[in-house]
Amino acid sequence: MDDHALRLEAVGRRYGRRGPWVLRGVDLTVPPAALIRVEGSNGTGKSTLLRLLARTDTPTEGRITGRPRTAYVPERFPAALPFTALGYLTHLATVHGVSRAAARRTAAEWLERLGAGAHAHTPMPRLSKGSSQKVAVAQALLAAPELLILDEAWTGLDTDARAELERAVAERTAAGTAVVLVDHDPRRLAGMTDAVHTVRDGTLHRRPEGPGPAADAGPHTVVEVRGAAPLPAEALALAVAAEETGERAHRLTVPAARSDVLLRALLTASPPWHVVSVRPADPEGRP
Repeated sequence: MDDHALRLEAVGRRYGRRGPWVLRGVDLTVPPAALIRVEGSNGTGKSTLLRLLARTDTPTEGRITGRPRTAYVPERFPAALPFTALGYLTHLATVHGVSRAAARRTAAEWLERLGAGAHAHTPMPRLSKGSSQKVAVAQALLAAPELLILDEAWTGLDTDARAELERAVAERTAAGTAVVLVDHDPRRLAGMTDAVHTVRDGTLHRRPEGPGPAADAGPHTVVEVRGAAPLPAEALALAVAAEETGERAHRLTVPAARSDVLLRALLTASPPWHVVSVRPADPEGRP
């Protein structure tokens, strides 16, 4: 059995021996690299489902199989911790087996990337709600998880940090991470999801259109590049088409929503690729 795919089979959850069922009869498979959105009205059990996926809660009935390395941004992050922001993230990274020097460097990079670098040495209880949420996001991303669970993770973030989290999600899915998210904004990562499920009447209902991200049907971007090394695997995973156009020259077509992630993968490769041009794809499909 693939330990990297998480499976819920006939899972139910209630609190107390005679309490009402919050969820029942839930079947769900979360394969690697999938981006899955969970929707539903308030109080329907979305957060309970995410806690089950994160294994911070256990099912009352049914079973959960698969053991992907999991990171979780909960709906309510416990901010009153006896650390500075940088100290907390460094501690978590060392728990994951990273050397202290590398852990501190990675933690600082994520704080900078999310716009919280200025608060690296601020004690956690003194952080604003927005800065605390950035730490919550950073702690989930710094360990490069195989399964990333986001429960309203964009709430409280400023515009730049929201965009950065979207880029990080696209990067992680391109690298093989599965992502399950709940978010109140229906436009969040629109066109990139592989499946959308709705929690209703205590169980899970998949949208009838089934799999197949709308990203492939939306606008695309064509990126012309040159380089001496093989194309990065992450870039190839993002592209819907890749062709060699000359000696050391390639043309990549990517869903527009993922173009900035593709460019990051190319420019941060070792050695980096030279980006010759970036343009919208012809709607008729011509290069």
